Amino acid sequence: MSSENYTPAVNPLPPVVVALVLFIFGIEVIFMLGARGLVGGPGAIGWRLDALQHYAFSPDIFDWMMKNGRWPFEHLIRFVTYPFVSANFTQAVFVCVFVLAMGKMVAEVFGSVAMLVIFVVSGIGGALVYALLLDPRYPLVGGFPPVYGLIGAFTWILWRRLSLVGENQSRAFSLIAVLMGIQLLFGLIFGGTLDWVADLGGFATGFALSFVVGPGGWTRIIGGIRRD
Repeated sequence: MSSENYTPAVNPLPPVVVALVLFIFGIEVIFMLGARGLVGGPGAIGWRLDALQHYAFSPDIFDWMMKNGRWPFEHLIRFVTYPFVSANFTQAVFVCVFVLAMGKMVAEVFGSVAMLVIFVVSGIGGALVYALLLDPRYPLVGGFPPVYGLIGAFTWILWRRLSLVGENQSRAFSLIAVLMGIQLLFGLIFGGTLDWVADLGGFATGFALSFVVGPGGWTRIIGGIRRD
């Protein structure tokens, strides 16, 4: 069989998706190895806690910046860094699984750069919603808000495709409805924090941003401006 006619059974993952997963999971592996004393010496046991203190999104620090009108870079960067610091191994694994699945589909339709923009900006949007709508006592950590941003972009893709075939576009929101339902159910049964508000904020950000960075987004915007 000629190699020129070979078609892989599974499309390769976009490099940006692989890089995100390796970065998130690599950090988690370092934390685990340090906690077990396999790398870094005795001080490595506290690497995760130290990372949470310096890179997690802190609502208290955000409130301080808002009240004082001061925006030091060391705290602003928390909007971008918190998704890469997981609270535990389980959270890191689930984040990586969703990035692999949703990131692949979004990157194949939107392109790698747009997919990365959605991931980063959705993380920022989720943190802002979390801090502005609530008065949370706990910092925000882990990659679920930007993951939900990717789910928002995937929902936009389904929403657009359903519109093209004249079907009910509300069906596109089935996935987010199921995921939110599961989160609320687990919260009622086992208790928990209000992190789901940040996840929903990330979803809304990803969905809205898709109108701009999605296929033909800028063309539609410029066309609308010219019509006005």
